Amino acid sequence: MKRLLDVVAAAGGLLLTSPLLLVAAIAVRAEAGAPVLFTQERVGRHGRPFRILKFRTMRNDVGGAQVTTGHDPRITRSGRWLRSTKIDELPQLVNVLRGEMSLVGPRPEVAKYVAEWPAAARAEILSVRPGITDPASIAFRREAEELAEVVDPERHYVEVILPRKVAMYRDYVRTRSFVGDLKIIFRTLRTVAED
Repeated sequence: MKRLLDVVAAAGGLLLTSPLLLVAAIAVRAEAGAPVLFTQERVGRHGRPFRILKFRTMRNDVGGAQVTTGHDPRITRSGRWLRSTKIDELPQLVNVLRGEMSLVGPRPEVAKYVAEWPAAARAEILSVRPGITDPASIAFRREAEELAEVVDPERHYVEVILPRKVAMYRDYVRTRSFVGDLKIIFRTLRTVAED
């Protein structure tokens, strides 16, 4: 049932948002050039790596930390808009159609941060497909702002935010249900609309 919801909703979502996706792609291309999409290897179900898709929100010519603060100078003007509206996440509907992700599930992390999870948590969290949204995504929707207020954002992420996310991921895995997923989807949409 969950996979059926994922496929139908992802296909419908891509169709309904196609004009918005086009506008976003044009905005990224006009300001920052190609490529329009940002891809990054993340850890998926059973530890299998996959490439997550997002609209590119940062300049191409800079490196830096893998966590992003609210005032990160690498973020473009169009990138700030895409991030604040969560439109940058819409290409992940393609990841859902491919079966690499679900609409709802623990957010996929890079291998560097997955290695920080306790072994028991890692096995539990990676037993399900990662998702576009989950309770931690809602709770930490202002994560970039929190990271902007600390001296060492990377350390703060690993020592303070990540353990709380891991606890929420595990709770989701243990209590997940079809109705629960629908509630999380509606809570996410409401949160985005209110922001």
